[in-house]
Amino acid sequence: MPQDEIHYRIFKHIEAQPDISQRQLASALGVSLGKTNYCLRALIDKGQVKARNFQRNPNKNIYVYLLTPKGIEEKAQLTVRFLKRKMVEYEVLKREIDQLKDEVDGLDELFVSDPE
Repeated sequence: MPQDEIHYRIFKHIEAQPDISQRQLASALGVSLGKTNYCLRALIDKGQVKARNFQRNPNKNIYVYLLTPKGIEEKAQLTVRFLKRKMVEYEVLKREIDQLKDEVDGLDELFVSDPE
């Protein structure tokens, strides 16, 4: 999965569930915990994500992740790029499916016209 796509998906998951753990995030992304930590740390270092401890939680290892204004802007840009890439992929797949359908139709005609 390209880095941009991982960042896009991290933004989406954080928006939907700010208290998501890194382990849950890694599982949702289908990548290792180490890669998730690396990507999340990069987003924090860029100022796109903010990590905060729960105020009164005795377990200080639990964080809430928030998108910063910079992160919201980056997510919007990633969304546009992601959509464009997926639309290109869709068009390529659509052409391939159409070609396969034409092949199958040609095979059907071949077997129907064979007078065995």
